[in-house]
Amino acid sequence: MITSFQGEYRFLSNFHPSPITIKGQVYPTVEHAYQAGKALYRDEREMIQQAISPGQAKRLGKIVIRKPDFEERKLKYMEKCLREKFKDPRLARLLLNTGSQNLIEGNTWGDRFWGVCHGKGENHLGRLLMKIREEL
Repeated sequence: MITSFQGEYRFLSNFHPSPITIKGQVYPTVEHAYQAGKALYRDEREMIQQAISPGQAKRLGKIVIRKPDFEERKLKYMEKCLREKFKDPRLARLLLNTGSQNLIEGNTWGDRFWGVCHGKGENHLGRLLMKIREEL
């Protein structure tokens, strides 16, 4: 079982530097792309795309005017971003090398939707990664 996307498993994190292209735009990380996907307005998407770090992209994603249907689409959008990330053969190989281990995005910042914090959470990020791994 992998319970944290740190150290040798950092490549599983959305903060891992792995450029992806969504709708013709290149984002430095999945986090940048995901947060930009929330934004209703192009200038806000561009601001997030150009953020100097995934952490800054995440903070900016909290203050943009959101697309009205983003909550309903966020799982599908994250899956799309992750599929782009794991088109990279090196990253796909690393994901496959996790075998059949359960992937849990353990965290200390209270994210119980995408991960697990203090033993509680839905672990949607881990689930999506395992789905993509199985399909690879």
